[in-house]
Amino acid sequence: MERKFVSVKFLTERYECSRETIYKYMRDYGFPQQIKLTPGSARWDLAEVEAWEAARVAG
Repeated sequence: MERKFVSVKFLTERYECSRETIYKYMRDYGFPQQIKLTPGSARWDLAEVEAWEAARVAG
């Protein structure tokens, strides 16, 4: 299976929140860490994001 990486813009649209909220989720709620592909390009592994969502729903 090919890994898909998503941007902070994708995440802010998915959760209807600001980029600051995404970083707060990372700091306070165990949200997956970003992967720096290049110095100016951070992405998140979509499979890790979806696993985090599933864990939150499961409680």
